[in-house]
Amino acid sequence: MEPKSLGNEKPKLRVGLIGTGFMGKTHSFGFAAAERVFDLPFELELHTVADRTEELAGAAARTLGFKNATGDWRRLVGDPDIDLVDITAPNAFHREMALAAIAAGKHVYCEKPLAPRAAEAAEMANAAVAAGVRTQVGFNYLCNPMMALARDLIVTGELGEIRSYRGIHAEDYMGDAESPFTFRLDKVGGGALADLGSHALATAEFLLGPIERVLGDEVTVINSRPDGKDGRTAVEVDDIGRAFLRFASGATGSIEASWVATGRKMQHNFEVYGSRGALAFSQERFNELQFYTTAEAGRVRGFRRIQAGPDHPPYGLFCVAPGHQLGFNDLKAIEVALFLEAIAGIRAEPFSFRSGQRIQELVEAIHTSATGGRWVSTA
Repeated sequence: MEPKSLGNEKPKLRVGLIGTGFMGKTHSFGFAAAERVFDLPFELELHTVADRTEELAGAAARTLGFKNATGDWRRLVGDPDIDLVDITAPNAFHREMALAAIAAGKHVYCEKPLAPRAAEAAEMANAAVAAGVRTQVGFNYLCNPMMALARDLIVTGELGEIRSYRGIHAEDYMGDAESPFTFRLDKVGGGALADLGSHALATAEFLLGPIERVLGDEVTVINSRPDGKDGRTAVEVDDIGRAFLRFASGATGSIEASWVATGRKMQHNFEVYGSRGALAFSQERFNELQFYTTAEAGRVRGFRRIQAGPDHPPYGLFCVAPGHQLGFNDLKAIEVALFLEAIAGIRAEPFSFRSGQRIQELVEAIHTSATGGRWVSTA
């Protein structure tokens, strides 16, 4: 990715956004920032935004900078002027919306999880390949320059033989037993493992490569939630999901996902242990990577803090000074820039629908393992 250049005529790419909640706003910020930071292969136009009603969509269009608004996502998908459909609606709608967009010949950017079931994700991935459109699933934590540095240190052998891995994604937004029943608790595709564990699994494979086997465990801590009608609905999904992992490389490890981790707002952490070194990372301080090497003399040996800076691309395109830090929305801008380069044919899709399918397959394998109490192959 290159710095912003001036004066070049570029083809226009018109974006339609479905959904204007937390992730919808984040995606719109990502498009806006990407165009100002990177030398994108397109001139972007925020064309249309869709939400549940015309009023909600209109308000979002004014706030987020879209030219048009609609209360019907099908009108957005069917608009011949729109080139890219961006889906940030609730998980259960992803399949229908994405397949409609693919059938209309649009490129599709979909927030994770791609679909509630792996079979649906496979259908979406197959449709995209058959139609020849580009796809992206929103796993923007992987776009952090510190993640790229960690993988480089692993791949180049700085840590020696990788022996073990630990990953966790823990938050507390479902910790209150009186918080209402939502789409995240849907029996099909819901639960902490699917919602947060998907990030932990994506990071594990990004760093260490394919996971071959899993042994899962799932726990429901809060057995019912208010239904909004003076009653309660039974909860049948996990509040905490865990799995032991066996990687194709021979390394072993574990991941944990929890949305009832009191006090945690964004604990997306990992630890990697090798024969000659180790790494430790926390999303709560995601502009830092902790690095340990046995190459240092014993009297000064210890974990060293590496701060993100211009030496870790594309940090320097956002800020020329090290230690000033990127933010969450900056990671989304990087993700947008990478995807647009894939649409232009400059690079492969960074995290395609096929990659999203893989994550859903891992989640389902852990579910199967937790139910049966046995190791399950994921190769």
